[in-house]
Amino acid sequence: MSVPTTIAENLLPEFDREMAGARRALERTPEARYDWRPHAKSWTLRELVTHIAQIPEWGSLALGSSELELVPEGGRVVGEDEPVGSRAELLARFDAYVRATRAALAAASDEQLRGMWTMRARGKLFRTLARSEVMRGWVLSHIIHHRAQLGVYLRLCDVAVPAQYGPTADDEA
Repeated sequence: MSVPTTIAENLLPEFDREMAGARRALERTPEARYDWRPHAKSWTLRELVTHIAQIPEWGSLALGSSELELVPEGGRVVGEDEPVGSRAELLARFDAYVRATRAALAAASDEQLRGMWTMRARGKLFRTLARSEVMRGWVLSHIIHHRAQLGVYLRLCDVAVPAQYGPTADDEA
């Protein structure tokens, strides 16, 4: 096995691993429970899985532009996809975003990943950070956070929680 030499070569194995883990969790979501929420302040299961499915899109957005307007005039608010209606739709949406971001990441140069990316909301500066930081923080860490949240939802819905970094209580010893 060769030693990764570029930023993308370092990020791709982690991206693949975390997206595979997220997909395993998304595959288990019970459609019949999509409107369930564990607490009045919590998202519904549908809202949570819709958000998780959309998270990979941030990578292709950041790698494909130098700036993003979160609330474009007359356009879709970025990060607010229509709620999914079925598990098939959920997985298709997630897979499409993963494919797009993986392709953009595999083609990205170190210069591009070190380059700055700006996010605005209603024309006002929200944040400027390196695209590699977008990949680590807004894609990888973000999906890990919400995947863990989904694990709790699955447990509370009495659905077997899939293994991620090691076995869960649902795996055979």
